[in-house]
Amino acid sequence: MAILNIASKANQAALLPALLVASYANESNTNASIDIKFQEVELLDPNKETTLELILGSENPTYGSVHGGDEIISSLWKAYPFGGEKHQGLIFEWLKRTERFVPTDFKSVEGPLLELDSHLTLRSYVVGYILTISDLSVWGAIRGNKVAYAAIKKGSMPNVSRWFKFVEETNPWIATAVQALNAQAQEKKSAKSKEGASYDIALPDTEKGVVTRFPPEPSGYLHIGHVKAALLNDYFAHEKYSGTMLCRFDDTNPSKEKEEYQDAIIEDLALMGITPDKISYTSDYFEELYQYCVRMLKEGKAYSDDTEQITMREERMDGVASKRRDASVEENLTHFEEMKKGTQEGLRWCVRAKISVDNPNKAMRDPVIYRCNPLPHHRTGDKWKIYPTYDFCCPIVDSMEGVTHALRTIEYRDRNPQYDWMLNALHLRKVHIWDFARLNFIRTLLSKRKLTKFVDQGAVWGWDDPRFPTIRGIRRRGMTIGALREFILKQGPSRNIVNLDWTLFWATNKKYIDPVAPRHTAILTENAVEANVKGARLAPYTEDKPKHGKNPDLGTKKVAYSPVILISQEDAQSFSVDEEITLMNWGNAIVRHIHTSINPFSHKKVTSLDLDLHLQGDVKKTDKKVTWLSTEGQSLIPVELVDFDFLITKDKIEEEDNVDDFLNPHTEIRTEALADCNVAELKVDDVIQFERVGYFRVDKAFAHGEPAVLFQIPTGKTGK
Repeated sequence: MAILNIASKANQAALLPALLVASYANESNTNASIDIKFQEVELLDPNKETTLELILGSENPTYGSVHGGDEIISSLWKAYPFGGEKHQGLIFEWLKRTERFVPTDFKSVEGPLLELDSHLTLRSYVVGYILTISDLSVWGAIRGNKVAYAAIKKGSMPNVSRWFKFVEETNPWIATAVQALNAQAQEKKSAKSKEGASYDIALPDTEKGVVTRFPPEPSGYLHIGHVKAALLNDYFAHEKYSGTMLCRFDDTNPSKEKEEYQDAIIEDLALMGITPDKISYTSDYFEELYQYCVRMLKEGKAYSDDTEQITMREERMDGVASKRRDASVEENLTHFEEMKKGTQEGLRWCVRAKISVDNPNKAMRDPVIYRCNPLPHHRTGDKWKIYPTYDFCCPIVDSMEGVTHALRTIEYRDRNPQYDWMLNALHLRKVHIWDFARLNFIRTLLSKRKLTKFVDQGAVWGWDDPRFPTIRGIRRRGMTIGALREFILKQGPSRNIVNLDWTLFWATNKKYIDPVAPRHTAILTENAVEANVKGARLAPYTEDKPKHGKNPDLGTKKVAYSPVILISQEDAQSFSVDEEITLMNWGNAIVRHIHTSINPFSHKKVTSLDLDLHLQGDVKKTDKKVTWLSTEGQSLIPVELVDFDFLITKDKIEEEDNVDDFLNPHTEIRTEALADCNVAELKVDDVIQFERVGYFRVDKAFAHGEPAVLFQIPTGKTGK
């Protein structure tokens, strides 16, 4: 056991190198157990100017200063070798050089950065051909130095930029470590700033009251991108300004909408702790919207058009006016009336706002504002055959319902002038617009159209598939509502568009489930090894043990003991004869005999073990703490453990990409196991930890002899 103490208020350039190396040790070395502790001070010892302290067992502590922690990194490397030993001299040289990237003035770091850029001209790593502590040390110093980091982001040093991005993208755990340090550095900020984001964006005219709105389309289930919009609207209305939040369903497309989706959205908002002050529907305003369109036609601000869709698209791109643009008011109203009736003639037409033919902003080039659709509407039935587009009805209904601030994702920015034009054309009250970046994740589709295609093709089980980014999907995977809210609010109302890694998302969730997840035991069925335990009581018996060593409120569980136990093949393969191991929840035992298969055509397989119980042994001195199950004294419960991979194989799907080309054909990994008798009592949605296996959510409880099915919950290490 080792402890790394960090003065979290010190210069991050001096702290991050040691933090990354310690985190890498925990990530990659099964024998590493480094407890990283943040102290909310600038110096751990002002007299010695220490910012870092490493305690390795009984050895004397090693310290790091305001200039860095190369001695601490060296000590960690000796205790937990990471590779690269044949380049030891060069690695130590770069550890010494790291302190040159710590000063926070550009003149001091420019020279070292240029040297590094030259050094990396034909290299992927600082030293050798694999990631070493020299990469982590230099990377951490640059990332922690705002001046150096800004220089890298500008791209003026292409080799450093390439290497910096490569190290970050191939080691997703780095983001978690950086986030942990940043969270500590922000500890004294406001409640929302504690969660990683600044909400001080100064919305205009808030003294007159704040009314926000969340306008989902009832054509699918809410996904994580929608949740950000909903939470931001809720935050500014109910927490920041004590105003009003509306939820208005944009139900203007009967071809896609269902009441099922509408009800699910309301339910998901409630689960998120979001309670709108009012729920309304754009369909409530169909009559008013129709009258506004008639008014625009009469005032020459709109016209009816029967140009074919492909031709219209080309004309808009080329800045060519429609042949119908200068039609008379009477002609336009006649065609609009045919649209309203839903006749064959009416189906050929649409209505376009008469804004501009060749505006540099193509969103302003006479957009369509009304379409004909004879399908019945799930709320209004057959009453209407014409429906307004989102770009037309949104600003109008926002103004009518008293919305003061419309929060919109950044991709609507080109359409913001269109929003204002509609209000000006109809002389309606102005609404302030605030743009924020949508939430994007690697290897994840948030397009409702593409998600619907997955469901329709049977690529997933449904909208609540645990591989889906829908609220129902990620909850079924094991995400808690508290963690989901925290993670989304951490992102804040920033306008910076980033592709997030799922590692941070699931690492946040782990903080919520770890303290309350009961501990259980599961042994993989395949090649499980039977071990005979000499010294155990001959008659099987049970004892009550805590379900969680640090949370007695979770109660106790039954642990069965007998002379015959099961151990996993992986653990058995790691044993040596006469090695002392620890049987968790029992005590130490000494491995006396290891029996293996003798088939020369297969890998060596352990078939059985002979152990001598050694309860007087010191559990702190053994390297291997293993889980086990007694075959007697309890009924072992069959379980199916299910893990999932991403649905797509490319980090970011571009517009020109064919999604089908990047579908992952193998996204389910199912493993059979046996679990302790207490698992029979688990219910659907219970979250537990199978010790040394992972965290799981119960998707199907054990019943009638049928195995329980549990979904593995990511913890931020895999990001899946």
